[in-house]
Amino acid sequence: MNKYKTEYLGGGYSVAVSSDHTFGTDAVLLADFAKPNKNDIVCDMGTGCGIIPMLLLRNGNGKHITGIEIQQNGYEQALESVRLSGAENKAEIINGDIKNIKSLLPHGAFNVVIMNPPYKASNGGIESKAESAKIARHETACTVDDVTAAAAHLLNFGGRLCLCNRPERLADTIVSMRNAGIEPKRLRFVSKKADTAPWLFMIEGKKGAKPFMKVEAPLALYNSEGELCDEVINIYGEYKENHK
Repeated sequence: MNKYKTEYLGGGYSVAVSSDHTFGTDAVLLADFAKPNKNDIVCDMGTGCGIIPMLLLRNGNGKHITGIEIQQNGYEQALESVRLSGAENKAEIINGDIKNIKSLLPHGAFNVVIMNPPYKASNGGIESKAESAKIARHETACTVDDVTAAAAHLLNFGGRLCLCNRPERLADTIVSMRNAGIEPKRLRFVSKKADTAPWLFMIEGKKGAKPFMKVEAPLALYNSEGELCDEVINIYGEYKENHK
């Protein structure tokens, strides 16, 4: 029996999901927010089941995508996502720790680095009992400073780092990006509805850029009738058509 469930994303791309490694709205929105050019070389750090690489390839974003995953079971699952999608010539998955990034990948080799990082600080609330969930949600395996330091190594001059996180981590994220030489340039908040406080932000920084940050119009997932807004439906694309 296959230990993974296959989720078809559309465009010939699928992702393998399990109870340990699945994906949520934040990953789908971040992939759209990052939107690499078709010739960009991309790295997705903490790739999990490989959802962001598969979404990018589905959307024609990026020439080649490298995913890094520290957990062995997540690494194997992301490999299965690549196999299911027939993307072996466009995507590579590495089992490794981003804190050892210099031994994994060369300096300045990427145009875009993406990460959906652990949201909670290591001392921030009750930690998940399952090890896979603890690593994914809490800064037990890496901190925001580890993320920005790794991105600074990977990015070429002018290369972009795209992250998402909870609003309470915004100051930490901006400070960490600047300390790593990655200037915050674009910010967007996401809320459930237009009249509710944001639960997520997405931020883009450029390596070596000068200060100036554009704050984009906020994204509300649902309209006043409780239905997904058109923008979110378009972001999900064919995947949402198959999961009505």
